[in-house]
Amino acid sequence: MENYFDLIVLGAGSGGLAAAKRAASYGARVAIVEGDRVGGTCVIKGCVPKKLLVYGSMYRDHIEMASSFGVQLKDSRIDAGILFSNVRTEVDRLNRLHMDFLKKAGVELVQGWGHFIDSNSIGVSDSECNRKVRILKGDRILIAVGGRPVRPDFPGVELAWVSDDIFLQKDLPERVIIVGAGFIACEFACILNSLGLEVIQIVRGQHLLKGFDRELTSVLKEDMRSKGIRICFGEFPVGIKEEINGLKLLIDSGEELSCGGVLLATGRRPFLKNLCLESAGVNVEGNKILVDMRLATNIPNIYAIGDVTDRIQLTPVAIEEGRIFADNIYGNKSRRVSYDNVPSAVFSQPEISGVGFTEESAIDNYGSEKIKVYRSSFRPMSRSLSKTGANCLLKLIVDVNTSKVIGCHMIGEHAAEIIQMASIAINMGATKSDFDRTMALHPTVAEEFVTMR
Repeated sequence: MENYFDLIVLGAGSGGLAAAKRAASYGARVAIVEGDRVGGTCVIKGCVPKKLLVYGSMYRDHIEMASSFGVQLKDSRIDAGILFSNVRTEVDRLNRLHMDFLKKAGVELVQGWGHFIDSNSIGVSDSECNRKVRILKGDRILIAVGGRPVRPDFPGVELAWVSDDIFLQKDLPERVIIVGAGFIACEFACILNSLGLEVIQIVRGQHLLKGFDRELTSVLKEDMRSKGIRICFGEFPVGIKEEINGLKLLIDSGEELSCGGVLLATGRRPFLKNLCLESAGVNVEGNKILVDMRLATNIPNIYAIGDVTDRIQLTPVAIEEGRIFADNIYGNKSRRVSYDNVPSAVFSQPEISGVGFTEESAIDNYGSEKIKVYRSSFRPMSRSLSKTGANCLLKLIVDVNTSKVIGCHMIGEHAAEIIQMASIAINMGATKSDFDRTMALHPTVAEEFVTMR
């Protein structure tokens, strides 16, 4: 069996797959090493299955609004077990599809866990703990192993789920406690609440969704609470105990909360365990691999992309890095990744999405007197009959000196789809007058962005 390659990619997630297939398209002989399922966090344990659960959980809201549109439904319910099973079936299909894509691209899939022997050699083992089953040698090596959920350190933490575990559940308990305030915590709080579970969310700080526009996250907080989600700010877990009928979470205030499951959504970190980076001399700072603008480490033939560099932990960023790496090295191009104005979204219910500066970050960077904030808050037409749910809130942040729109944010239906298109305008340097000159498409939510005065 041939063990020499032009490129060895460690990790078959979004970034690694993009790099491997693009490099192979230029004629490079490529091997990709993966100990888990092909597809990575996004496809197998993250964005894709989560978004499918979001779609499924939204039907409860649709059912509750149905009567206002004259639709009479009786004895309707959501079977979470069927939903989760169908999501797993779709993930299985995508896993096979990505394996087929590699085969068609001429990339050799090496199944096992890779670790460095030296700067040109990778040992592949059949588990995270065992050692060499096969040794691969390559001119270049790309590290794209992604990240893993963080488990806090307190007694009984092993009794809790992390996000990887939640997708495997066949039956859901009546009450779940979620620890965290970020994307995963807020999204699953909304999903599980909409599936009919009682949800308690434990938040160490005083706000949800750090880095998102504070005004928008306040709207989300109030809407979540109106739906029955209990959010406990300024609290953190100190222990979990097993009970006859479930678990008991102890928080620092002294309160003990009984539940059927605890989901820890307290962040992710680069998965560097057992890579043996020291054997290749790769520099690491804290939990991240250091790279330059060419995505190169301190070792000339070793590169890293995606979450292991801990820059922006988003799937499209990893994909872009992977493709640009391959274009530059094997396609003789000279491209650079732009990390400016990267849009992001939280698939909570309602959705939050934004691009560019938030009001808070704009004030920090420009000063309050140098920016102008335009906003529009209204009930979306889809809820004008039922009179339920939170208002949409749309915001534009404008640099007073240049009139450029430096931030675009919203909470409400289709927020992510709308902000994706708004990102084009922001990246092109659109001004407020450019937005004003754009004809509105009525009746839509998005038209508010071009009618704000």
